[in-house]
Amino acid sequence: MMPAFDYSASPIPIRADLPAAHRRAWERLAVAGCWWTGEQRVAIARQVRLARVCALCAAGRQTLTASAVEGRHEGSGALPAAAVEAVHRLVTDASRITRDWFESVQREGLSDAHYVELIGVVTTVLCIDGFHAAMGLPPEPLPAPRDGAPSQRRPAAARQEMGFVPTIPSGEATGSEADLYPGARVPNVVRALSLVPDAVRQLRELSAAQYLPLQQVTDVRSEPGRALSRAQIELVAGRVSAQNECFY
Repeated sequence: MMPAFDYSASPIPIRADLPAAHRRAWERLAVAGCWWTGEQRVAIARQVRLARVCALCAAGRQTLTASAVEGRHEGSGALPAAAVEAVHRLVTDASRITRDWFESVQREGLSDAHYVELIGVVTTVLCIDGFHAAMGLPPEPLPAPRDGAPSQRRPAAARQEMGFVPTIPSGEATGSEADLYPGARVPNVVRALSLVPDAVRQLRELSAAQYLPLQQVTDVRSEPGRALSRAQIELVAGRVSAQNECFY
C-alpha cells in the first residue's frame, strides 16, 4: 500500500515538512475532538468533497438567497441535517453566511462549539485538497475513523466579542490554552476558532507549512526563507482571497 501523502509523483519537488504536516492533520481528523466523534469528523470531511458536486448548492449560488432553493444536499451519513447544511454553505457559499443563517442552524441543534469544530475540519480538508489540486495530484483517501468520545471541553475564558461565536480575547489565553496565541498580535481569523482550541492548533500547523508561521503573519518584514519572497507570497494569498470572496 502506498504511504499516506506520498508526493513522489508530484511534477515539482515538495518540501518534506508539507507531507509531514498533512499526515498529522489526517491523523487528527480521524479521532474524536471536543464535540464530534472520529466517525462524525470523517463524515464532515466527506461532506466537504460532496459539496463541490452538490446540485442544491449549485442551484443556490444562482439565486439571490440560497434559502430560495428547496431540496436536499448530496449525502448525509452520520451527520445531522444542520451540520450537512453548514458544511455545504461553508464550502460553496461562505461569502453569504449571515447571522440569521447561523442562528437558523443553531435552532436546528448545531451548537456554537460544534459549529467551530466543524469549521476547523472543513478548513483542514479544503487546505489539503486544494494543495493536491494545485500539484495535479488526486485527493488523499479519507482516514478510517477511530473510536473515542469527545472531550466536551469549553474554554472558560471564551466570551462573546467580535463575531457570531464566543472567542478567547487576546492576552487571556492561559492555562491549557496558553500556547494558542504566539506573539502580541493575534489575527482575528485565528481567534475566531478559539472556542475549540485544537482547531486553532491545527490551523497554526497548516499555516506554518502552507503559508507562514502565525507569528510572522502580522510582521510584513519577515521573510520565510522559501522559493517565493514575502511580497510574492502575499500577492498569491491576496489573489486567492479575492477569488474566494474572503471578508479580509
